Amino acid sequence: MPDFITIRDDGPIRTLTMSNPGRKNAVPPTGWKELTDAFSGFEASAQRVLVIRGADDDFCSGADMAKRTSASQSAADNAARMRRTNSAAIALHRLSKPTIAAVDGVAVGAGMNLAIGCDIVIASDRSRFSEVFVKRGLTVDFGGTWLLPRLVGLARARELALTGRFFDAAEALEIGLVSEVVPPGRLVARTNELASSLARGAPLAQAVIKRAMDRSSSMTFEQALSFEEQAQAILLGSEDLVEGAAAFREKRDPQFKGF
Repeated sequence: MPDFITIRDDGPIRTLTMSNPGRKNAVPPTGWKELTDAFSGFEASAQRVLVIRGADDDFCSGADMAKRTSASQSAADNAARMRRTNSAAIALHRLSKPTIAAVDGVAVGAGMNLAIGCDIVIASDRSRFSEVFVKRGLTVDFGGTWLLPRLVGLARARELALTGRFFDAAEALEIGLVSEVVPPGRLVARTNELASSLARGAPLAQAVIKRAMDRSSSMTFEQALSFEEQAQAILLGSEDLVEGAAAFREKRDPQFKGF
């Protein structure tokens, strides 16, 4: 099939669009490598914010299982397949720059976990979510067992994963899975507004904040303070700090450079 993803740059914002027509943008076998390469490419780029969306009226329905008619007989093949999926999840998780998932339509299975693997999720009010794996005889993957409890709590995560039920954007907002719900016609504009705001932020500070938040649940309060101390000591010596202070004094928007 043609490339699963397309990439467009608009100034400091990079938009990654997933497309698998007729399959609700399900990820084909080659799609995991495309995603991994795209995430790595964004990290190395000059762009400051990554927006991930789906083509047409859906985000992503997870792995494309259209051609799966029987169980694989090779554990080695299965493990290799999952390593490709995991590589994409790790590459997304390790990004030092902000990411936004703009969710319309369905975000299911690995598609849902791809969305919640982003820093911020904005959903249209017609979006639907599901950790559908259990209905396919599978366990949650693409980092969902790590991500979901951190977002919605262990009890709710268990319920969503063990039932695999669908839930709408209103419930996703209520339980803290998404940060904002907008009408479908506002999704692109609102996502661009937020991406532009993030692109004006201080890159070094954003990278440190992301790392600190990711580690927070595995650290004691004292360890978190130690991390903050070391990170802040570095940032206090940065040119971005000088620029931020000057912009505050001069009542203008800062022009951060990331050093």
